[in-house]
Amino acid sequence: MIKIIPKQSFKNIPWKNGEGVTLELAINDDGHLADFEWRLSIAKVDKDGEFSDFSGYTRNLVLISGKGVILSHNENQIDRLNSQLDFSIFDGGNKTIATLVSGPITNFNLMTKTKNFVSSVETFSGLQNVILKNSLLCFIYGLDKELEIISKKARISQNMADGGLMQIFNNKQSDLVVTGQNFIVAYIDRK
Repeated sequence: MIKIIPKQSFKNIPWKNGEGVTLELAINDDGHLADFEWRLSIAKVDKDGEFSDFSGYTRNLVLISGKGVILSHNENQIDRLNSQLDFSIFDGGNKTIATLVSGPITNFNLMTKTKNFVSSVETFSGLQNVILKNSLLCFIYGLDKELEIISKKARISQNMADGGLMQIFNNKQSDLVVTGQNFIVAYIDRK
């Protein structure tokens, strides 16, 4: 089943640490900031600082605008996100410090409860035709908004020009193809 989540339904939610606001794109039914199974969001970061503590969650963070950020995790791991669509995967319980390279950034976040789910992101810049993998849940978010999703078997064609988020439940078809550029595919599966 395919569902479009329109951008008008995205919600502004304060950060857990009170230092900013996140645009929540999607969250599991009955999920909320203090307890959720999975959550997708976008955050603007305009100053260096420590990330909120999300112990028990896996974070997939993708740079979607800005000149870069350096993420220091527990003072022993460094991730450098220098270009649009660079990403990092890390434990939400890490003490993660963000240092901006040159001015504000915007990032896309996928967070999943580690004990229940396996999550991953894939990013695509130049014009691509991508066959989606089988998964419990799949989300597609386009930075350029001009994406097309086609299913050969079901003869479905969906244009994502409105800037929303596409959610695909129980993708077992292996024939869904995304055509476009500058987009993120996020996968969630049960452990």
